[in-house]
Amino acid sequence: MIEIRIHGRGGQGSAVAVQILAAAAFEEGYYGRASIAVGGGERRGAPVFAFCKVDKEKIREQTKVQNPDYLIVQDVTLLDVVNVFDGIKPGGTAIMNTEKSPEELRIPEEVGLKGVKIVTVPASRIAAETIGAPITNTTLLGAFAAVSGLISIDSIEKVIKQRFPGARGDKNAEAAQKTYDLVKERL
Repeated sequence: MIEIRIHGRGGQGSAVAVQILAAAAFEEGYYGRASIAVGGGERRGAPVFAFCKVDKEKIREQTKVQNPDYLIVQDVTLLDVVNVFDGIKPGGTAIMNTEKSPEELRIPEEVGLKGVKIVTVPASRIAAETIGAPITNTTLLGAFAAVSGLISIDSIEKVIKQRFPGARGDKNAEAAQKTYDLVKERL
């Protein structure tokens, strides 16, 4: 089972992102299960996290993702507030929304010792330029497709367009594609 945890702030669309990811997994022939953490942190701007599990077998487990293979961090200011790397599997990957390079971030030493790959992407800028707002949930799913190879960008775009019909969906899918292309170019 592949486990993904998304860290963001209330209002950034973490819950929508895991729903899109789970539906895109289904498009690829996988089972996907999306869930969000609740408990008062859902107010706008408060730290939140959401989860997605992807597997070839039915997923019966409904627990939070404690040991993710992949992290998606929508707001790197969370590094000062939450231990976003808590439980990440050795050799896992963290996708960070930032203009900074991985070397410029304050990544805990133990993360490096675990062999975690840090991928940075300017998702806020891409979203602002493409969608017209710095809402990065769909944009970062493009980076996930590029890094993981688990779910194709075509499936992610298809689900984005189903979720947001019309111009809104087209712009979100375009932002995901731009991020996908940028990350593929860097890999």
